[in-house]
Amino acid sequence: MAFPKVPALPMRPMVIDLRQTDDPRDVVHRAVQTLAEGRTVAFPTETDYVIAASVRDAAAVGDLAAFAPDRGLEPRLSLALKSADEALDWAPRLSPLGQRIARRCWPGPVAILVADDHPESLVHRLPPVARAAVAGAGLLRLRVPGHPMLADCMRMLAGPVALAEPAGPGEPAPLTAEDVVARVGGGVALVIDAGRARYAQPASTIEVGETGFRVVRPGVVSPETLRRLSSLMVLFVCTGNTCRSPMAETIFKQLVAARLGCRPEEVEEHGIVVASAGIAAWGGGPASPGAIEAMREAGADLTGHESQPVTETLVRQADVILTMTAAHRAAVVAQFPEAGGRVAMLSPDRVDVIDPIGGPVATYRTCAEQIRRHLIARLDTLQLPPRAPSA
Repeated sequence: MAFPKVPALPMRPMVIDLRQTDDPRDVVHRAVQTLAEGRTVAFPTETDYVIAASVRDAAAVGDLAAFAPDRGLEPRLSLALKSADEALDWAPRLSPLGQRIARRCWPGPVAILVADDHPESLVHRLPPVARAAVAGAGLLRLRVPGHPMLADCMRMLAGPVALAEPAGPGEPAPLTAEDVVARVGGGVALVIDAGRARYAQPASTIEVGETGFRVVRPGVVSPETLRRLSSLMVLFVCTGNTCRSPMAETIFKQLVAARLGCRPEEVEEHGIVVASAGIAAWGGGPASPGAIEAMREAGADLTGHESQPVTETLVRQADVILTMTAAHRAAVVAQFPEAGGRVAMLSPDRVDVIDPIGGPVATYRTCAEQIRRHLIARLDTLQLPPRAPSA
């Protein structure tokens, strides 16, 4: 007796529930091995679930591209990096504005579209199939997802990872491991289940240019937040953050406002954030009386100033860190060596700014004038917006 042929059921991928795992390191090793073998793995991110493959494996990237929808002029796949520090390896022409957004948003729910046409870009070293999948119309989509599982795996892999978002225009993104399995079935070898994605919203995708950005696909990070994160941030550092650095912050705002044709309190609206801190400061202390008087004579009010210490967050977000003395610069670089290229003395000639603490108001006036001269010499080196047109 002949029986009707039963259609083969699609294979189900291996699913590992992180919440039921005794040691997450075992899951990391399993995922890394799977990727190294040229197979695909579904990972959780902070926004949704994505499918990953080693970008060095052309066949795996070709398989991965089948999961990704056609997005027109955008590349099919994203390139996941270990950190923002790698961005210039793939996009050497990434503008200072783009570097600011990358440093402040990554790891996090922002994907950045950048030009891939630089001859020194590592994209030219990829296999042709992989390059065609991660580059589209001369663009790369770079991302540093914030979920620790993918980050831990990438630290153990040689080279970056390509990511597919298995959701076309108008389709909901997979927010759980079950969503991924339902979407791609046995098309992936391994699914890492970490529960529902934290934000349950798509990542914000922006295209970055020399002087601005445009939102290509809106997501969890609003355009207003992105504009704030793209601002130039200048941080002034002294010892206690009660006289020299707050005076420098105040004078700098005055000089920038004069250049932009706005009021000092409106400088931030023009894309420039100014702050000050001290390497030995206590939080919440007032400005010294001499500094308050010197700034009052200059037309500014320091009575509302509150001191703050130099922190990792401040240093990471600052684009330019200007210190009052050589010792201050050495202290910042010693504590935060990764910021060394962004730290300089306020004086272009590397002359220490005098410390007026404990002196008469005249000493504070002298200090303020010294700061003003150094800032005027520095203004044209800080990539400020163009001067306001003359009336």
